[in-house]
Amino acid sequence: MLNNIKIYTVTEITQLIKNTLENEFVNIWLTGEISNFKIYSSGHIYFSLKDENSQINAVIFYDSAKQIKFKLEDGLKVTVHGRLSVYAKRGEYKIIVEYIEPIGIGALQIAFEQLKQKLLKEGLFDQSHKKTIPLLPQKIGVITSPDGAAIRDILSVLKRRFANVEVLIYPVRVQGDEAKYDIVQAIEYLNKHHLELDVLLVGRGGGSLEDLWPFNEEIVARAIYNSKIPVISCVGHEVDYTISDFVADLRAPTPSAAAEIVVKNKQEFIDKLNNYTKQLNNYLNFLIENFANRLNAIKSSRIFTYPFSFIEEKTQEVDDLNNDILNYIKYIFEIKTRDLKILNEKLNVLSPLAILSRGYSITYKLPLKTIVKDIKHINIDETVMVKISNGEFTSKITDIRKTNKVDFN
Repeated sequence: MLNNIKIYTVTEITQLIKNTLENEFVNIWLTGEISNFKIYSSGHIYFSLKDENSQINAVIFYDSAKQIKFKLEDGLKVTVHGRLSVYAKRGEYKIIVEYIEPIGIGALQIAFEQLKQKLLKEGLFDQSHKKTIPLLPQKIGVITSPDGAAIRDILSVLKRRFANVEVLIYPVRVQGDEAKYDIVQAIEYLNKHHLELDVLLVGRGGGSLEDLWPFNEEIVARAIYNSKIPVISCVGHEVDYTISDFVADLRAPTPSAAAEIVVKNKQEFIDKLNNYTKQLNNYLNFLIENFANRLNAIKSSRIFTYPFSFIEEKTQEVDDLNNDILNYIKYIFEIKTRDLKILNEKLNVLSPLAILSRGYSITYKLPLKTIVKDIKHINIDETVMVKISNGEFTSKITDIRKTNKVDFN
């Protein structure tokens, strides 16, 4: 029954499908949304490309992946170019992506915005990190192409405005994929071997976004940020903005404008110096006249015209103070004497001797002379000593009577 039917093995039919698809779809464009995005340690990128109803697996191998300027992520809508391929071992088909760009915005523009937000969050644009550009630098480093209009404009302005400034040129490529490495190397070299430079001018003349792209590279931005020498970014025309402009210590709209900023016109400095000299002379004359008037006023004061009157006046003040002190001491003495008298009178009222003078006596039990405070402390035939106000006498007890209250009769 199956004698006339072609029966394929799994490998045969898979290989047939593989040959058909890979030969038929060698140059295709697809659009869709990225999902299941992953980057492997090999540098290869795997993801799915989907629309409302279907999805297809995709891979970008390392050599193509390293050419991508922007960051891929889930949810990003893209257009890709590549070829279909079948992974026979699993019977899966996918598209091998050789080019990819975001939908609705250019790849370079989205890469620019992604890096800008990343570095902004890290604080590389913070004003607190920016170094001050010297007022009049003596040594200037210029990092740019030796063949471009930028270097000619910079040197022309420097010569016209301040011919005796020293310029060190570090020639670099300013266009193409390798330019970023030149620029980074230049910044790092000058920071290592020429820290005597007062400022660095880093830039190039105008061009397209692709032409200016080396100045939008992350490694260039970090090199500028880490520079110990202040950096002025001068890339393109006034309307052009690059990542270097945001991270540099100062942005100049053009290379020639950077030269204008970094050195002032020599005549301007001469005029300012003359003006400062004039102001300083006027101020010194004012100070001299002011001090002369003050000196004349001091010389004509009473202390110099009648020097002894001051001593006499102070002597009189001392006498007055001395008299005030004596009066105060006398007053205090009188107050304290009166207080002492009052206290003495109070003490006499409370004194036992004052009580004795009113007819009372104190009885001591002999021989220890303990005061008798209770009738039970003495006995008949015992001897006691009785103290009265003006003397004392000894008595022998012949009779003892206990009473409940004192009888003064």
